[in-house]
Parts: sequence; C-alpha cells; structure tokens
Amino acid sequence: MQHTYLITGGAGFIGSCLVRQIIAEEPTTRVVTLDKLTYAGNLDSLQSALGDARHKFVQGDIADVVLVRELLQAERPTAVIHLAAESHVDRSIDGPAAFVQTNVVGTFAMLDAARDYWKSLPAGEQEAFRFLHVSTDEVYGSLGDEGAFTETTPYSPRSPYSASKAASDHLVRAYFHTYGLPTLITNCSNNYGPYQFPEKLIPLMVLNALEGKPLPVYGDGQNVRDWLFVEDHCRALRLVANQGVPGETYNIGGNSERTNLDVVKQICRIVDHLRPDLPHFPCDSLINFVADRPGHDRRYAIDAGKIRRELGWEPQQTFEGGLAATVAWYLANSEWVSRVSSGAYQRERLGLSGESR
Repeated sequence: MQHTYLITGGAGFIGSCLVRQIIAEEPTTRVVTLDKLTYAGNLDSLQSALGDARHKFVQGDIADVVLVRELLQAERPTAVIHLAAESHVDRSIDGPAAFVQTNVVGTFAMLDAARDYWKSLPAGEQEAFRFLHVSTDEVYGSLGDEGAFTETTPYSPRSPYSASKAASDHLVRAYFHTYGLPTLITNCSNNYGPYQFPEKLIPLMVLNALEGKPLPVYGDGQNVRDWLFVEDHCRALRLVANQGVPGETYNIGGNSERTNLDVVKQICRIVDHLRPDLPHFPCDSLINFVADRPGHDRRYAIDAGKIRRELGWEPQQTFEGGLAATVAWYLANSEWVSRVSSGAYQRERLGLSGESR
C-alpha cells in the first residue's frame, strides 16, 4: 500500500515546508494537503508541489466534519499530520474566539473523524495508521533563568493561544487512552525560516529593516526563545510519524536559546552586510523598545533529549547559518512577500489588549 500523508494546514509556514520536503525526498509517497487558506495560508508556498502528481490540494476547514470524513475515506491516508492551527500569540490576545474554534473544536473534529476512519480499516492498516498532532512549547508556561521543558513538564499556559493548544493536546491524549487511536504529540520551540508569514518576529524585523521602518522590541528585549530551523523541524515530524511510539510525546528544539534583542541585532548585522546601500545604515538604529505584550512569557527552552535518544534526531542547522539563509531568502523573494502581505495585515502592532474583537 502506498504511503499517504494527510497534512492539515499544509499551506502554512511549517506545513508547506513539510509538503515540499516530502515531495522532494520521498519519491513514492503521496501527500494530500487540507488548508482553509486563511491569511497565513498561501498557495505560493506550495508552488513546487502543486504540479506534482503525488500531491493533492484541498481547500477546506478542519472543523467541517463532513468534508474531513469524506476526505479520509476517499484518500485513505496512512498517517495524518495535524498542523492546522491559529498560531500567533498577539492575535490570540486581540481575538481568542478563533483560536478556540480552530485549535480546540477543529482538533476535536479531526480526532473524531480519524477515529471512525481508523476503526474502519483492515487490521494491518489499523496497526500502521498514525495521527500526529503538532503542538508548541508554549503550553508549558514560562521558565526561570535555568532548566528546560521536558515531555513531563506540567502544563501552565499563559495566553489564549497556548491555552487552546494545551486543550487540544489533552484531547489528543484522551483519544489515545480512551479509544486507542494511535496518536503522537510533538511540542516544538520557535520555528523560523523561509516562507514564514511576516507577523512573526524574524520576517517582521527583516522586512521592516529593508523599508527603514521601526524594529519594535517588546519590553527590555530579554525574553528568551529557543529557535528551531523549520527544515529541521519537518525532518523531526516525519521521523515521529514513521517511527514514534503511539501515545508518546516528543519535544523538538533547536538548542539555540537567544534573547529577542540578540536575534534582532543579529538580523541587523546580516542586513547591513547584504544591503550596505540602505539609507538607514546601520540597521540597529531602527530598534524601538515598545510596551511589553500582556502575559509575555520570559523564557522558553526545550530539552530534546528524548527524540535524540529514541529516534536519533537532532538539528542539522546552526542558528547563525539558518538565520543568514532566512534573511537572504526574504531579500531575494520580494514578490512572495508582496503577494502574502497584500491582504489586511500590514505589519501593524497586534496584541494590544486582551479583549475579543
């Protein structure tokens, strides 16, 4: 039987990387992409896969139970990799309802449809089937100056986004323990790389720097994140989907802790090197400290020892190399940036209040 992935959110940042990677590196594998094409989903990110006979794109909502059930029965996936989610913390502060709908209700709909599909499979196919739920390290809350999140760290979400992801993680575990659905969960650190929507820190800073706009840094800039190159993350997801133990959780981190201010300053150094002709040279003169966002976690750090020991994965890209490649990609792909930025989002400040809008 041909291996077939159903990838939800496959037109988003991580999802499109995963689709491109599978199509390029697994010549006998089929991929079915399900994506609603919200503001952060973009078919331009899937161009290299759209013309391949092994890839099928379906526009739709993961909360559309009828569509999901029909898709599962028609395409017969051997694994579901569930990436579809609202993912931007600042947007969750301004409008949490969409995060509950997609991340909680949508995940429930996917699980319930997958359970019925899995039960309908012949015994051998049931044994091989996997449902991989892709989550975040933000469900664990905030760390002090030392230590790192492990798979057994208690949950302590601090934002509507992380709370919605924590809820979906709990649903996934419940479907494993209650119904036996062969689920897996990954919790990853901050992803970065090409094709990321420009509301996130790294592309926002790159694009603002090119245009001479302020580089807004929250608070004192000392909030720490562990950075994971998206290509490394996608290799880990493929490994977990194929070799992970059902019912288990795997933390995926880049082993690259940096303060937000350090990241912005490093971006500036790269931009200065690649574009010394810009009128606002040096770039770091554009850094502008702004009021911190509500509930801003101080530090995240991932202990990825389990996936290294059990599955042999570790990141291949250094942060310095990955960041340089990412900045260069944005400089070379202004047409993609223009197309994805042509909607309502124009890189304005989000997350100013905790009230739903």
